[in-house]
Amino acid sequence: DSDMFTLGFSHKPWFKKKPIADGDDIRKYIRLVAKERHIDEHISYEKQLVSADFDSSSKKWKLTVHDNVKNTNFTISCNVLQMCTGYYDYEKPYRPQFEGEESFKGDIIHPQLWKEDYDYSDKNIVIIGSGATAITLLPNLADKAKHVTMLQRTPSFILPLPQDSKFVDILQKYFPEKFAYFCIRWRNISVSWFLYTFCKAFPAYSKKQLIKTMKKLLPENLDIKHVTPPYNPWEQRLCISPDADIFKCIRKGKASIETDHIDRFVENGILLKSGETLECDTIVTATGLNIRVFGGAKLSIDGKEIKMSEKFLYRGMMLDNVPNLFFYGGYTNASWTLRCEITSEWAARYMNQMDKTNSSICYPHLPSEHGMKPKNGFDLDSGYIKRGRHLLPNLGDKGAWGNYAFFPDLWGFTTGKAEDGVMKFE
Repeated sequence: DSDMFTLGFSHKPWFKKKPIADGDDIRKYIRLVAKERHIDEHISYEKQLVSADFDSSSKKWKLTVHDNVKNTNFTISCNVLQMCTGYYDYEKPYRPQFEGEESFKGDIIHPQLWKEDYDYSDKNIVIIGSGATAITLLPNLADKAKHVTMLQRTPSFILPLPQDSKFVDILQKYFPEKFAYFCIRWRNISVSWFLYTFCKAFPAYSKKQLIKTMKKLLPENLDIKHVTPPYNPWEQRLCISPDADIFKCIRKGKASIETDHIDRFVENGILLKSGETLECDTIVTATGLNIRVFGGAKLSIDGKEIKMSEKFLYRGMMLDNVPNLFFYGGYTNASWTLRCEITSEWAARYMNQMDKTNSSICYPHLPSEHGMKPKNGFDLDSGYIKRGRHLLPNLGDKGAWGNYAFFPDLWGFTTGKAEDGVMKFE
C-alpha cells in the first residue's frame, strides 16, 4: 500500500518505473543501499535483543542479546539505543481459531508463514480477509490457481493505481536521475496527502466516488455489497491495486468475492452463515497482524519496566523521560520511510547537540503534573490497532507531543531546534 518513489530513500533514487514493486526488487534496492553505504559491513546477523536496561549510574543502555546460532545470551552496552524493529509481530500473526478446522482435508496457511515451495497450481483457494494482504495475494495466486475466492466480513476500499505514467517516463528519460526522482517523489507525496485530506474532510462524497470507481471495474452483475464498506475512507487503510489487477482477475472469472460470516470449516471447505459452502483445496487465513513493540524486547530503567501505554511520544520518536532512546515508527497514511527519515535527522541533531554540550544523556522532559490528555497515535479503526492499542504510546494534545503527520513533522524539523525547552541535555 506504498509506492516505492516515497517508500524508497530520499538519497537513493528508485531505479524502476513501476511505483508498486514486488519483494525481489525491494530487497535488491535495500541491499544495494546497504552495500553502497557500507552498512552491510556493520550488521551482526542471527542476533535477537532480549532486554535493554538503562543504568542511570553509568548512563548507558545494557543489552541482553540472544545468539540464535550458538543458542546463548551475551551482554553489550551502548550510549544511545535506536529501535528500528517496527511494530508488527513477524513470528506470531493474528490467527483466530475457526470451528471445525480439524475436519478440513486441505491445507490451511497464514500468509505470514507462507512456504516458498508450496504448489497451489490448479487448486481452488479461499482467502479469508479483505485487507492489503488479501488484495495483494488474490491476483498473484489467480495466475496459477484454478479459482480464488476472497471471503470477507466487510469490504475494503480499493484504489486502482496505474503502474505506467507519462509523467514518470518523461522525467526519467529527459532529466538527471536525482532531479527526476525528487520531482516524482514530491508529486506522489503531495497526491497522497491531498487524497487523505480530501477523504477526511469530505467522507460521504469520497466514499461515494471510491465505490463508484470500484463498481466500474467489476462485472455488472456483481452485487454492490461486495464493494461497499460500512465505514468511511481512511477509518481503515485504503488499499492499492496495481493496474487494477484484482478487478481484472474477477472480470476474467479467475477470482470472486464473497461477503459473509464463517459458520465453521467442513471437510471440503467453509460453511457460511448463509448456508452456502465454499468448496476449496486450500484456505489462506489473511486474518491480520499482531502488534509487537521493540521486537518483543523488554525495556527498563534501573530495572523498572517501561510501560509503553503509560508513555507519551515526543516528536513521534522519543518516550517521555526515557533517556537516549529513539523509536522508529511509520505513518498509517503515508510511506514508512518518510517518518523514519525525519526520526533519523532528529536523532542526528540531538546526538550532535550532546557532543556540543558534552552531555551523556538527552530526553524529553515531561513533569508529573503535565495536564495533557492522551490520544491514540494511530487514527485507524483497524483490527490490529484495536488489539494492540495497550502496547502503544500515547500522543499528547499540545505542541510536539501531539504531532504525528508528515507535513507537520517536516515543518517541525525544519523550524525546530535541539534545545526547545522540552529536551534536556545532561
